[in-house]
Amino acid sequence: MKFLKSFLKWFCIIVASIVILMYIFDVDYLLRAVRTIYFRGYTTAFLDDYTHFPNREIKKGVGQPWAIAKDYNSVPATEELNKEHKELGTVAYLIIKNDSIWHESYYDGYGKNSKSNSFSMAKSVISAAMGKAIMEGKIKSLDQKVTDFFPELKGQYAKEVTVGDLSSMASGLNWDEKYYSPFSIVTRAYFDNDLKKVILGLDVSEKPGQSFKYLSGATELLAMCVEKATGEHVADYVSEKFWQPMGAENEALWQLDHNPDGIEKAYCCIASNARDFARFGKLYRDFGKWNGKQLLDSTFVAKSITPRFPKSPQYGYGFWLHKINGKQLFYMRGHLGQFVIVVPEDNVIIVRLGHVKGLQTEEDPHSNDLYVYFNEAYKMLERRK
Repeated sequence: MKFLKSFLKWFCIIVASIVILMYIFDVDYLLRAVRTIYFRGYTTAFLDDYTHFPNREIKKGVGQPWAIAKDYNSVPATEELNKEHKELGTVAYLIIKNDSIWHESYYDGYGKNSKSNSFSMAKSVISAAMGKAIMEGKIKSLDQKVTDFFPELKGQYAKEVTVGDLSSMASGLNWDEKYYSPFSIVTRAYFDNDLKKVILGLDVSEKPGQSFKYLSGATELLAMCVEKATGEHVADYVSEKFWQPMGAENEALWQLDHNPDGIEKAYCCIASNARDFARFGKLYRDFGKWNGKQLLDSTFVAKSITPRFPKSPQYGYGFWLHKINGKQLFYMRGHLGQFVIVVPEDNVIIVRLGHVKGLQTEEDPHSNDLYVYFNEAYKMLERRK
């Protein structure tokens, strides 16, 4: 009994000391990470982790249900597609053709109304919000300086970086995009309860506007600019300008760094469903028009889905770009293989949500699962009667 009491005493002392040291060395965010992620057996953020964070609602308006194709689900998924779904833990897969849902599959207990994390697909949404703020005159242009909103921004090139640089991933920020290290800036941003402090603690250490470098911190800073320009939380602004006008059928949730007045983790973390995520694909395919109303300037949309840098044709402003089998496409992409893939010439939108992303090499900026979801969708479409 004495041994047990002594053990418990020293155990408590050690744990308390570790916690105190975390606060002293400003790594207390790790406590939240351990509690939310690592104790649950994960090594990175997971699909349903939004339930473990504070959230701000993206309110819906009057729902506009997608049309359902007459031959809905008439062609089964290919063997290769089913294999990919199983191996990578797909929870939702949609093929929308001519603005009608043609194929729809759900797995692992998920359904058409189930929420899951968008991860970096939210970057496309933030870029759209920037475009809307420009359209409304609240942001002057893509060339407006970030220091107009945050004069305290630090670094040698702080006065040069623009909102367009943030959207096109040419920010020059000293940010290291590592997802699996508990000590990375990405992990700190995900779990810290003062995200604004984290972002404004960064330096613009490289000359911005020169080349593509994918940095989540750039999108977070962009969202902070949008919030400053509009005077609204980005979740409220997105609800008012997009979610409600596009007729989303379900409210969505956007993770916050803290309650009640925290800021959105805007580079990621919208919890919604496949049908409602697809609406942003349709909006951009139609150059910002929704049911006859111009929600975004068509010139801005065209610029968004065009490469900014010839040496980096894979990215525009908030959207990934590619050509597969001669077909030009643009897409939204998330950390665990979330996709909204748009093929304008065929009026096709493909949505995939799930637990795991495919492999990606240094030679190809697009992960290999993208090709599977695209190619197998087209094989299915070719089998239509």
